[in-house]
Amino acid sequence: MIDKLNADKRSILVVEDNPCDFEATLRSLRKAGVEGPIYHCVDGDDALKFLFRKGDYANPIDAPRPSLILLDLNLPGISGYEVLQAIKADDAIKAIPVVVLSTSNNSRDVESCYAMGANSYMTKCIDLAEFLVSIQRVTDFWLEIVALPKAKK
Repeated sequence: MIDKLNADKRSILVVEDNPCDFEATLRSLRKAGVEGPIYHCVDGDDALKFLFRKGDYANPIDAPRPSLILLDLNLPGISGYEVLQAIKADDAIKAIPVVVLSTSNNSRDVESCYAMGANSYMTKCIDLAEFLVSIQRVTDFWLEIVALPKAKK
């Protein structure tokens, strides 16, 4: 399943299975001023199909390369770890920044994600106001401050 909102600015792929967490992320992204398209995959299998343009996402118009990936670790089926590993192993998409969003603050999880190539690791805040500030900082940095490579086709 994929949701596409808006269409011509830097895009974000949110890989999140929890509908409440996705809705909080979506609201936070919009409050943070993100105007570009936001794509949503509900599990690791769907995310890999989107990123590698398989199945329903074979057409690049339906699955454009995102500028940023927000990745939950605890996904049904293919885990966020496996998605991260697949992204960073592929030359066509490994340069896309991946921000891991997780409820875990376990140092082993943090270290594992960085060892696999995560660009940053963020613990999900329970407080919505704190989460909004965190998302604002993430989007300011990754979508406004840094120079990102051009997407490979």
